Amino acid sequence: MSAAADSGLAIVARHLTKRFKAFTAVDGVDFEVRRGEILGFIGPNGAGKSTIIRMLCGLLRPSAGQILIAGIDVAKRPEAARQRIGYMSQKFSLYADLSVAENLRFFGGIYRVPKDKLAERMAYAVAMAGLAGREDDLVSTLAGGWKQRLALGCAILHNPPILFLDEPTSGVDPVSRRRFWDLIHDLAASGVAILVTTHYMDEAEYCDLIMLINQGRIVASGSPTELKHTPLGGRMLLVECESIGRALHLLTGAKGVRDVAAFGDALHVLTDPDGETSIRALLAAGGIAKVDISPIEPGLEDVFVNLVARPAAAAPTP
Repeated sequence: MSAAADSGLAIVARHLTKRFKAFTAVDGVDFEVRRGEILGFIGPNGAGKSTIIRMLCGLLRPSAGQILIAGIDVAKRPEAARQRIGYMSQKFSLYADLSVAENLRFFGGIYRVPKDKLAERMAYAVAMAGLAGREDDLVSTLAGGWKQRLALGCAILHNPPILFLDEPTSGVDPVSRRRFWDLIHDLAASGVAILVTTHYMDEAEYCDLIMLINQGRIVASGSPTELKHTPLGGRMLLVECESIGRALHLLTGAKGVRDVAAFGDALHVLTDPDGETSIRALLAAGGIAKVDISPIEPGLEDVFVNLVARPAAAAPTP
């Protein structure tokens, strides 16, 4: 058994890099995930999240770096590593023209579930997905939330110690998303190491650790609480007023305003330390007199947008 396995590390990535000719999709990424831990990769589309998962699964060969899955070097023993992995893609991986039971049997064969264990594992997956009594229904007749939970059941039929979820809640309603995350936490509590990618900032709150990724690089990492305390170089204010759209226009790019974004019926404004006075003056000059301003702690979305926007703003214009 390797040192990584002995230490409780389920996933280890060292200097992970992937180049496609002149384009670098993943650039020297390092991270670890322990048993029973949920690591969230958060970032915009095209940030490199799915590419990382494909390398972890052995579906893409890294240009550089090392990956250990349950102590197994993926480059040297890819098949052995895959047997310890469950994978759910961002698009439903089920066969719509097969029934619930047929899909489970198919994936049981793919994952080489022993015949004497298959019925038991199928029953577990059906119960977890809430599909008892609907085993003969075609997958095409199921709503998105049911398909999502069934796809998760298929991914864990072989009882893997490591689970990769690639944007699993994309396009699913909020109630189904919450129920799905309850299942993820149940799996983590049983000791499964989970890596999940998403571009939903609210889902990051459900993770033990978060890595914010942009343009193939980790721009920040830590627990949700730690990341919310990331220094942003300014003061975050909640601005409540009439005509939010007009206020957003007036403050965007204004002197002393480092960033501004609409959050519901208010604005989050990152300003210079003494920016409150200038904000009031700017809004009053624009005909918005009734304004409430209060300091707030940045949210994860505030942190991510600023960490991503800052290097983009500093980049030279081609």
